[in-house]
Amino acid sequence: MTPMTGGQALVRSLKNHKVDTIFGLPGVQLDATFDALHEEQDSIRVIHTRHEQATGYMAFGYAASTGKVGTMLVVPGPGLLNATAALSTAYSCNTPVFCLTGQIQSDLIEKGLGMLHEIPDQLRMIESVTKWAARANHPTEVPELVREAFRQLHTGRVRPVELEMAPDIMAMQADVELLEPESAYNAPEADPDLIEQAAKLLAGSKKPAIFVGGGVFGAEKELLELAEALEAPIVMSASGRGALSDRHYLAQSSLGGHLLWPDVDVVLAVGTRFTQPLTMWGTDDKLKVIRIDIDPAEPDKIKSPDVGIVADSKQALGALAKSVERQAGTRESRKDEMNAIRDKASDLLFELQPQMSFVEVLRSELPDDGIFVDELTQVGYFSRMAFPVYEPRSFITSGYQGTLGYGFATSLGVQVGNPDKKVLSISGDGGFMYNMQELSTAVRHKIPLVAIVFNDGAFGNVKRIQQEGYGGRTIASDLTNPDFVKLAESFGAAGLRAKSPEELGPAIREGFNNNHPTLIDVPVSAMPSVWHLIRAGKVR
Repeated sequence: MTPMTGGQALVRSLKNHKVDTIFGLPGVQLDATFDALHEEQDSIRVIHTRHEQATGYMAFGYAASTGKVGTMLVVPGPGLLNATAALSTAYSCNTPVFCLTGQIQSDLIEKGLGMLHEIPDQLRMIESVTKWAARANHPTEVPELVREAFRQLHTGRVRPVELEMAPDIMAMQADVELLEPESAYNAPEADPDLIEQAAKLLAGSKKPAIFVGGGVFGAEKELLELAEALEAPIVMSASGRGALSDRHYLAQSSLGGHLLWPDVDVVLAVGTRFTQPLTMWGTDDKLKVIRIDIDPAEPDKIKSPDVGIVADSKQALGALAKSVERQAGTRESRKDEMNAIRDKASDLLFELQPQMSFVEVLRSELPDDGIFVDELTQVGYFSRMAFPVYEPRSFITSGYQGTLGYGFATSLGVQVGNPDKKVLSISGDGGFMYNMQELSTAVRHKIPLVAIVFNDGAFGNVKRIQQEGYGGRTIASDLTNPDFVKLAESFGAAGLRAKSPEELGPAIREGFNNNHPTLIDVPVSAMPSVWHLIRAGKVR
């Protein structure tokens, strides 16, 4: 037992759990905790932002790109509400974000007296975008609650968690016993009988395919062993890009998956919601479906699979690969077939210009282990199918949540979590302005991100939909922008402009070489739609 405040108990518990970075924004309800963070400056880096939304996005980017817990700290009420867009993104992407927040004075909670930052039932509110949420009502409760938060973050389906504490509890001193983290987190193991059923289906298939999402990360070795034993293509969702290097002939984007779909006889879906194939591409009685997911509620949501396995992807794929190898024998290579599919997909993508030309430049300038963060913009949509990815966790996207404006702040968290790697952020002018104030954060904390703004003076996707679907009538989709080069320079960042793909390459190289926050303005015209490829329709 050691005398300490609630804030000290929280910070020291985080330190025990190897938290080394917190993205936060101070306020009166957090004073005692920020004072405790001051004591631990040699162990925990505090990166303060200009808006609570950015604290969440930076924690999300940090977590999504490293696989470690991303930790954020915000005031209650409006501060937490500001952060919920980022938490909803982390929720949709199954990302381990730990949200810490304050409360009003403990004896006034739920009294409805109109205290500063009071909102009704804050815990219930945040439960909609978290897996677990709790309140510490005394400093002695903090170590166990922090340990439980980390257990929730490392077991079952990964999603954000939240822990709140009132300011008087943060300041209260008590004898507190700190706790060490759990030494290991148990994961469900696959039922051996179900593994054998799945292996039999796969071994007997002629045209198998494997579809994966972000839930497969950590099992890349086992995934490849199974795919090579079956000569099965691996179709990666946007969140699963990099599970297999795009240099491997078995690697396919969602576009390649759609081209393959009519002939697939057995499909294995691992760590993915598998929504698009099941809801948009069509199924029939000839298709056998196997699902592996750590969440028991997931496999049956759309269509009950022929075999549903609830397990950790690494353990299940390892067991499945061994069983398939015993049963399948040596298979004829499908390299020529897969390369033909890849070439066909490339031809379809090459027709979309200037998106393809820009993506080619972005990929050529980013090192193989560099990290790319997309956005809700034309080049971003296109990149989900066209940007080659070579490493796990090196393509960051917002998942089904599609939170416009997430990209720039997320990229800052990615760069903080990966200080030795190059990070490229792309945004449209509309999305970038959601968090452009975080240029200040980048400069103050010396975050050497290279961010690109494709500037068409509009919410381009909205404007095209209005033009094409509503007789050319447009409303609320044109934008008035600052001079982005001058804007960057006014914050102390480097500002560059590239008017073509040919000019963009040298600008990216300059940004990487100067090791300083860099914003590149790329003026563009309206680009052709990519949605006919992203939302490809029924083929069986």
